[in-house]
Amino acid sequence: MCYDQGAKLPYKVIGGEPVPVSYSAEDVFSKIKHDQIKFIDLQFTGLRGRFHHTTISANLFTPQQMQDGLPKLDGSSIVGFASIEDSDMILKPDPTTFAIIPWMTNAKTARLICDVYWGKNKGRLESDPRGISQKAEKYLQTQGFDNSYWGPEVEFFVFDKITWDVLTPYKGQSYSIESKEAPWNQEGKGYPMALKKGYYPSTPADTLTEFRNDCVECLNEYFGILCDNHHHEVATAGQCEIDIRYDNLTNAADGAQTYKYVIRNIAKKYDKVATMMPKPISMDAGSGMHTNVSLWKDDKNMFYDKDDKEEVSQIARYYCGGIMNHARALSAIVAPTTNSYHRLVPGYEAPVYIAWSPSNRSAIIRIPSHFKGEKYSKIKRIEFRAPDPSSNPYLVFAAVQAAGLDGIKKKMDPGGPVYEDIYKMTKAQRVAKGIKDLPATLGEALDELESDRKFLSPIFSNDTIDKIIEVERADDHEVSIRPHPHEFYLYFDI
Repeated sequence: MCYDQGAKLPYKVIGGEPVPVSYSAEDVFSKIKHDQIKFIDLQFTGLRGRFHHTTISANLFTPQQMQDGLPKLDGSSIVGFASIEDSDMILKPDPTTFAIIPWMTNAKTARLICDVYWGKNKGRLESDPRGISQKAEKYLQTQGFDNSYWGPEVEFFVFDKITWDVLTPYKGQSYSIESKEAPWNQEGKGYPMALKKGYYPSTPADTLTEFRNDCVECLNEYFGILCDNHHHEVATAGQCEIDIRYDNLTNAADGAQTYKYVIRNIAKKYDKVATMMPKPISMDAGSGMHTNVSLWKDDKNMFYDKDDKEEVSQIARYYCGGIMNHARALSAIVAPTTNSYHRLVPGYEAPVYIAWSPSNRSAIIRIPSHFKGEKYSKIKRIEFRAPDPSSNPYLVFAAVQAAGLDGIKKKMDPGGPVYEDIYKMTKAQRVAKGIKDLPATLGEALDELESDRKFLSPIFSNDTIDKIIEVERADDHEVSIRPHPHEFYLYFDI
């Protein structure tokens, strides 16, 4: 794991250890010339978490544009950014995010991730997700800590083919998934995996090993995002996970966005399609984005306490208390789609119960306990298991940070750890232990965020929260007014 305070992406590996490499603006222009870069891809993230880009000619890119930004964005065309009457915006590249895009070979292209500013010298766009994550980093320092480290575990599916038909909902709706690994595959040439039986299978059942190898190589060598492990996940039909190393908050979010970008593009090279939908396959495991976090001060992990039975400090417990106290409102940000709530159901290793525990994957917060002792103090962390990969990582990390720091500030006790399998408890047993549930639907989660939003105010503007609620309510309405195909099975002859 990487704990270089204030380090910027990318990294390179020397003797098995990650070494940060920081590019200045001068370094970027030197590399553009040396590597004969023809185009610069300016990338940024919208409020919904989608990666956007515009491309400029490298020979027209100037140091002044790097410093002042480029007037290249109509903010009214990005959901949640601006209205049409005031929509001129600036994209300001961050030189530390420079990377050559390896699959663009006809005309050599590099990318730069950008911060979003208003035009007319009005400052930073408040709903720029990257700006929100940077604000979260600054707020942390006002609370007496130096840094936080974040490690998202992003799961995803890779299908051979997927189609859907929803353009005439009054006539009918459908979707179809094709995968060589799936038990419904009719080719008869492979080793199909049963539902929920896809964890760590060897080749040839795991058909995506080479694909993941290529993703790791691309992330490591071109984008400086270090990956230490990859594997097939629990679900059938191509569910994967590639583990990326820890980094500070904004860098980790940059890394998660780049990870999704690379996976989708490498999948295209393999004539496949990757998706971050949390629950594309019925009756099977969904995809999560388990989010690991620790707080640091004076080069010490503030979540570690050698004298505690679980080696969990009081600060970490309060941080857990903050997340648990605000978990129902956080759901609207960390599980922001209607599809998210098909994942958040008991029985599929998805956390639906608001509790904390070491090693227990039925709780919403897990304290990984593979190793003990001061030798491993650096890896003591909280794993928040509710987020999924449809979420915006900049917003997720910032919102979780706000909740955790609120817990520390107000000394929110999370109660004792739960060691039992919560899925096997009766409702009465859960009530007796004070274990509450996450919201069952996106609409319910949005109601919770409406009423419990004050904890976000040091980092999120009220207008940004309103925009999040507005956009997600529209999605919830879109789905709620359409019949589901399975309803015909259940109710047609009623």
